[in-house]
Amino acid sequence: MQKGMGFLKLASERYSVRKFSRDPVPREVISTILKAGHVAPTACNLQPQRILVIDEAESLERLKKCTRFHFDAPAALLVCCHRGECWQRKQDGKTSGEIDAGIVATHMMLEAAALGVGTTWVMSFSPEAVREEFRLPEPIDPVALLVMGYPAEDAKPFPSHSEFRPEEELVVYNRF
Repeated sequence: MQKGMGFLKLASERYSVRKFSRDPVPREVISTILKAGHVAPTACNLQPQRILVIDEAESLERLKKCTRFHFDAPAALLVCCHRGECWQRKQDGKTSGEIDAGIVATHMMLEAAALGVGTTWVMSFSPEAVREEFRLPEPIDPVALLVMGYPAEDAKPFPSHSEFRPEEELVVYNRF
């Protein structure tokens, strides 16, 4: 993907990378990706996200104890939310933490793609194992894991990546 491409082009060409080169992702590149998460909107701008950068050999081995979907990526970002810092809807008590973390993760995923770094959003992990392996303090909830690295030369999208249901099945105006 080319830097500076239009958003729809970037969003449609980005895919979940499941095969990475062995090249490490430089900390300067990770820092730029983190900046995209930092400017992401959160409910009332409370910014309950907490992000753990996992890019050292020992930490990557610990990550493998938490999920089989690590794809031997050279880096990962564990996106969490601080339970006590989330906005809460008065009507039913629903909190914004998981949604805020999802928005942050999406911003970082798209910035990574713009920089030529592939990612896969992993939800299939053991929260208990993550808590234990990375010593997450009690109010911090793990939400999403972005494994990332430079795509291997033979990396390719999932076969159905470009198949979409018709928009009229997914979008209605004004009433269901």
